[in-house]
Formats: sequence, structure tokens, C-alpha cells
Amino acid sequence: MCGIVGYVGSGSAKGVDVVVEGLRRLEYRGYDSAGVAVADRGGVRVRKRAGKLANLQAALSEDPLPASGTAMGHTRWATHGAPTDPNAHPHIDCAGRLAVVHNGIIENFAALRAELEAQGHQLTSQTDTEAVAHLLEDAWEPSGRDLAEAMRHVCRRLEGAFTLVAVHADAPDVVVGARRNSPLVVGRGEGENFLASDVAAFIEHTRNAVELGQDQVVTITADSVTVTDFAGQKAPTRDYHVDWDISAAEKGGHDYFMLKEIAEQPKAVADTLLGRLTPQGRLRLDEMRLSHDELREIDKIVIIACGSAFYAGLTAKYAIEHWTRIPCEVELSSEFRYRDPILNRATLVIAISQSGETMDTLMALRHAREQRARVLAICNTNGSTIPRESDAVLYTHAGPEVGVAATKTFLTQVVACYLIGLYLAQVRESKFGDEVAAEVDQLDRMPAAVRAVLGTMADIRALARELATAKSVLFIGRHVGYPVALEGALKLKELAYMHAEAFAAGELKHGPIALIEEGLPVVVVVPPRGRDVLHDKIVSNVQEIRARGARTIVLAEEGDESVVPWADTLIRLPRVPTLLQPLVATVPLQIFACELAMARGNDVDQPRNLAKSVTVE
Repeated sequence: MCGIVGYVGSGSAKGVDVVVEGLRRLEYRGYDSAGVAVADRGGVRVRKRAGKLANLQAALSEDPLPASGTAMGHTRWATHGAPTDPNAHPHIDCAGRLAVVHNGIIENFAALRAELEAQGHQLTSQTDTEAVAHLLEDAWEPSGRDLAEAMRHVCRRLEGAFTLVAVHADAPDVVVGARRNSPLVVGRGEGENFLASDVAAFIEHTRNAVELGQDQVVTITADSVTVTDFAGQKAPTRDYHVDWDISAAEKGGHDYFMLKEIAEQPKAVADTLLGRLTPQGRLRLDEMRLSHDELREIDKIVIIACGSAFYAGLTAKYAIEHWTRIPCEVELSSEFRYRDPILNRATLVIAISQSGETMDTLMALRHAREQRARVLAICNTNGSTIPRESDAVLYTHAGPEVGVAATKTFLTQVVACYLIGLYLAQVRESKFGDEVAAEVDQLDRMPAAVRAVLGTMADIRALARELATAKSVLFIGRHVGYPVALEGALKLKELAYMHAEAFAAGELKHGPIALIEEGLPVVVVVPPRGRDVLHDKIVSNVQEIRARGARTIVLAEEGDESVVPWADTLIRLPRVPTLLQPLVATVPLQIFACELAMARGNDVDQPRNLAKSVTVE
């Protein structure tokens, strides 16, 4: 979950500035501490501080590092050791000639640390990373003073998931990186090259990137990029061009990235739908690498995901089963492989991950492939691990999402799942072509519907400020409104640090109604009236909780007057088909959580204890 930046520039003295700016763009990946190192013949020089990047920047202003064209930096989400100055990265060897930064977990670090200490190494932190610095120190001379060879030697000893980047004073024009089950990408510039956890770190300087594979070591100089596997053999790579620019990674006049990303949702949904329908009205998924025959063999679908992506999968289940008549299960990635799931060649596993590096989902995906299941990824990040290891991929085209809490990526994940469901229905002929075209036409209207919602949010913002001191909020929904309720509760937990729970409305009388008390805010997602049975039942639920003193906050479509007598606050939604309601109903809940968190004085982009990309289990 940490952010890493490495830089080498020919004749440049701007290494520290480039790295710190890159860390600023990656701070969403971790903000417990930050550090930077430069290399020159005199040794490696390090500055690092606990807390957010601003603390490091203040330290650099007071005590600048030497100007250098070679630098690397790190912003940390703590795993081993508390967020303190000594535990911050980079970590150095005994001689102060070498520095290393790390994302991931070294699972066998305790044994390695004991071995190093027995040999006389002095380790001063509580981290697993520091052991790597001392292992590289030991490997330096035997490797022929070749940092890449030393890195390969050390990587062969490590167990776990890791990205490592290192510099050495005796090779001051080189930065070396390595990756296993953790993200690392190369940026190709002119007279300069970059390493980073995410292309956002170097997008200001270049949009030309190199995708690194599993178990690879990369060496960058100002003019070259060399990639090998851990055995030292030349390894294949793929160059690609990033399809967004620096403006997409900035706030664009908004106070927070999350506010900007909420506002970008109409465009994100439109971009995810762009070009999916042929002039003949056929749905076309260009990234789909599974043949029609393979898709016709599918007799079960399993969606695996974590967090908001899991709720996107729960939403999609209703549509996929309705359109395809294929049984669809939705599983938490973290639980999936540990329960010995029943999979075979006729199972389609859909892995949903914004970053493409979510470790729980990646491990679940690999387990599915070991069982010969076909795997289809839904991802927002080109060149990431999960799409590369899948049989097919559907990219969401949401653009960079810096705010830790998912907003536009959640909506586009739902859209992508719907496209897959309709494509399967088309291929398997469970729906006629004109029916698929009609559904896609309805999807094409969703950007305008989301835009309409965004224009009517003054009341929900005012309500959020009014409820800033509430201790708890409950959410209820039915059918596709239930995952919307779950997502709304998660947003409050993530951003406002308050108790929030969601229930299927039909479960109220099976226990949760005992929580209802005078003044308790309860958010109710009311289905469109096209689902008459469900609609009437949830109106009854609203009456029940209102009778017990709850403060009812009701989301209902335009023209639905049946809820008016029972709603303390009524939030109107555009009239859309039932299966598409999550795309408009989720937006007010995002704004509600964001506004409430701001009213409580919280940083909505960097909520406590969280980071954007969870690259460890």
C-alpha cells in the first residue's frame, strides 16, 4: 500500500524535487511517514519523518539534501513497526552506502533479521524492510559490485509480496527495482527515467510507461531501462502510453480529490460505455479475450472483490442472473480460497479491482486459475497485475482516483459488470439482440441521470452538516438497493469514523429493528415503483421505523408520492429502470458521507488508517 518513486536524470540536479512531487501524487497510497534518499560518491543521504508528507517537506526545507540527479522516495502505510522516524523508509546498511525502500511484506524477515544480527549487523528499526538493506550490503561485493545482481540474489531469498527500490553510493547513476506481487512501473523520459508504484508519480514528465512482469528486476539509468528475471535472464516487457494527463491527477479547483471525483462520475460512466455498441446494435467488448464458444460453456459465475468493489459485485449479481439465467455468486476475495470453493473449467470468475494490485483478489484469482476456472478482470489500471494474469479484461476508463474512498470507480465497476452480463446474454442468446440494444441504450442515458442528481444535492449537504454529531446512522434497502445501502454505510465508516450499518430491509424484524430509537437517522433506499411488491414492502418498513421514533431519510424516484408522509427528509432520484437505480442512488450517499466528514473536520482524501491500494493480505 506504500508509494514508491525512483528517478535518474542525466546532468540533472532536480532528483529530490522530482521525487517529492511524485510522492505528493502517491500519498493516497500511505501517509504514516515519508522519506527520500539521494546517492553520491560520499554515501547515501536520507531525510525521513513520521506523519504526512508535509513533515518531510518541512525537514527538507530546514536541512536540504545535496543536489543530485539520482534519488528515490517513499510514503508509508505501516505494517511492521509503528509510524515513527526510525521506522520510516528509506532504510540504510551499516556503512551508509546503500538505501532501500519497500512496499509489501517480507514474510520471512524475522529469520533473516536473526541471521543478520548474528553476523554483527546493527538493525535500528522494527520494520521487515531494514533486513533487505543489510542483505543487499552482504551481496554487494559477491555480486561484482553490481546492484542489479545483488538485488536478484536477495530477491531469491525473500518470501512474501514486495516491491523494492535501491540506490548505492558506488553506483550513483543507477536506481534498481524489483517486484513480486506488488506494483512497480517504469516511466520512460528523455534523458531521464522513473520508477514508481503508479504512473501518477511521473505523469507530469512522461506518459510513456513500461509494464513489468512478475519476479522481475529493473535497472534504470538516465538513458536506459534494463529488465531481467530473478535468475538474471532478459525478461519481456510491454511499453504503453498513458491515456490521461497531469490535469486528471490534480484537484481542478475542488477542495478535495473526492469532491472532484464525485463530479467526474458522469464522464467516467460515459467513457466506460464509449464504443461498446456496433452500428448494427451489437455489444462489442474489445478487451474480451474469451471466445464465444468458451462463454457458452459457462455454467456458473463467481465475482470476487473487496470493499466497494464487493458491493459493486453484489449489485451486478441481480442483473447478471436476470439477463443470463446463469447462477452468480459474490465472494469476498479474502475468504474465497480459504473455504475450498468448487470451481472448474465451466466457471467464470470475475475479479474486480480498481488498482489491479489488490492482494486478496490477486491471490483468489490465482487459486481460481489453479482450479482451471476462466478469469475475467474488471480494472481501472492499465498494465497492473490482475488484468495481466486474467484470461480477459474489461477496463473501466474512470481515470485516476486519488481519494481513498471509491466513488467514480464504484459506479464504473457496476457499469462494467452490467456490460459483461449483457454481452453474455448476447453471446448465449438468452436475450434477443434488440433487447440487449435497448438495455445498452438505457445505460447510455445514465451519465445524464447522474449529472441530474449532482445538480440537486443541496438538501443532502445541509442534512449532513446537521447530523455531524450523530453517533450512528443505519441504512436499509431491498433488491439492488441493499448493496447501495451497504456502500453508503461503508462511506460513512471510511470518512466520518462513525458507526454505520446496512441491512436488507426484509431483515429488520429479524433483529435489527431493536436498534431503532428516538432520533436515530435511518437512510432508506426505495425501489422504483416498477417493482411494486418490493416498493410497497419497503414503504411499510419506513412506516415501522418512523413509528418507533427514527429520523427517516428517504431516497425515492421522482413522482413517488407514497413515501412523502413518512419521510423526514426526502431525496429525489431520476426515474430509471430498477437495475440501474444504483447508479443514481449511490451518488447522494457519497455526498452525504463526504459532507458529514468535512463537517467533523476529517480529511476525506486521506482517512485515518486507510490507503488506496491494499497490496498486502
